[in-house]
Amino acid sequence: MQAINDSFLDALQGVVDARALRPVSAQYLEEPRGRWQGQAGAVVAPADVGQVSAVLALCNAHGVGVVPYGGGTGLVGGQVMPDGPAPLLLSLERMCAIRAVYPEENVLVAEAGAILQDIHAAAEAENRLFPLSIAAKGSARIGGNLATNAGGVNVLRYGNARDLCLGLEVVLADGRVINGLTRLRKDNTGYDLRNLIIGSEGTLGVITAAALKLFAQPADTGTALMAVGSPSDALALLAMARAHVGEGLSAFELMHRTGPEFLAEKLPDIRLPFEDIPEWFVLIDLGLPRGLRATDALEALFVAAFEAGLVQDGVIAQSEAQRHAFWEVREQIPEANRRVGSISSHDISLPLGGVAEFIARGTEMLAAMGDMRVNCFGHLGDGNLHYNVFPAAGRDKGQYENLRETIQEKVHDLVHAMGGSVSAEHGIGRLKVADLERYGDPVKLAMMRQIKAAFDPNGILNPGAVLRVGV
Repeated sequence: MQAINDSFLDALQGVVDARALRPVSAQYLEEPRGRWQGQAGAVVAPADVGQVSAVLALCNAHGVGVVPYGGGTGLVGGQVMPDGPAPLLLSLERMCAIRAVYPEENVLVAEAGAILQDIHAAAEAENRLFPLSIAAKGSARIGGNLATNAGGVNVLRYGNARDLCLGLEVVLADGRVINGLTRLRKDNTGYDLRNLIIGSEGTLGVITAAALKLFAQPADTGTALMAVGSPSDALALLAMARAHVGEGLSAFELMHRTGPEFLAEKLPDIRLPFEDIPEWFVLIDLGLPRGLRATDALEALFVAAFEAGLVQDGVIAQSEAQRHAFWEVREQIPEANRRVGSISSHDISLPLGGVAEFIARGTEMLAAMGDMRVNCFGHLGDGNLHYNVFPAAGRDKGQYENLRETIQEKVHDLVHAMGGSVSAEHGIGRLKVADLERYGDPVKLAMMRQIKAAFDPNGILNPGAVLRVGV
């Protein structure tokens, strides 16, 4: 990659409008967990796809690296480049329009910089639902959600970001535009470039707009927290919930008591639903069609699960405010984790049948390494756990720095040995490049490198993310 110089900046000013160039400020160079400090030779925020095309064509001609930037909420360092020649940071913040909503088609077309929460609101205004939901929905942008194939709490029912997209508008490294912004449900005309771009983390092209799937709003919703004896009991409760309500089960979240303990310590204004926090509990969310009451279904599920010995206690939300309060507990756990400061964080997935065994073996393995706390929580319905390791009470993560890499390696080795994935929903970014090389299938990796070379022969797009530079 080449360094950004004055002649490049002069040329850049000639292809964008006056508002596009932004100061290189800290907001663009920090990532949420503080593992890296990024760099940028310049920051540009194009106004439209034409400007993005011109910017990328210019960068490709000059050999300048480009880091696409959405909401900056990624957790694997894909949005920051700490090493090498300072890149051009290309922010999609100005391209935030909801271009169109087609309620009769259940389709919404949004630019890549649209904030996820704003997409939710636009869908709700038409009595529709866009189900992708993550804790950072108030700042995450849809382009980044698609670039990382974001998951979230509703994957159990609706799928990942990839499952929620019909078409994409994408600018390639040389400035050419893939005009694939189709609203079609069936289009069998050759290779599926849309699904190749989704999850590629800005290394194959820059997403500038997307046609998204909408769904009918459930006629009745309900949320409950139920205390379970163990992760095995939680899995049995999941199977029972599916048998009771089928596709009405929208989310099924597992939480360990460490999460609420961290909330009490760092975010004391968050109201905890249990006076005595259980060792394990689940959050269950239902969305049912007209004629069915979610609270009735949750009550019936609780009775059946209690009689089967799977749950010991439970609370069913009696109002929308209480439902929101239950979800607030789950969605604020990542922020409490950040304030405590993890030694090592792991976004992993396992076959459902192996989840309980992994938790047991992982806890035993870490206990043998020292005095640490584990906050295990996540999307049990799709086998995705956030298995995060923290200092013992009263200690700082810096005191465990010598163990961090060993902890990560041992946790990931165990996940891999049990047929799981070391990146469930956050992506590879820069954090997990070595993990991809260590655990990835060699043939798959070779094909990925060939695809990268075909899309981006000069290697300007997000250098060092997903695939190591020069390998």
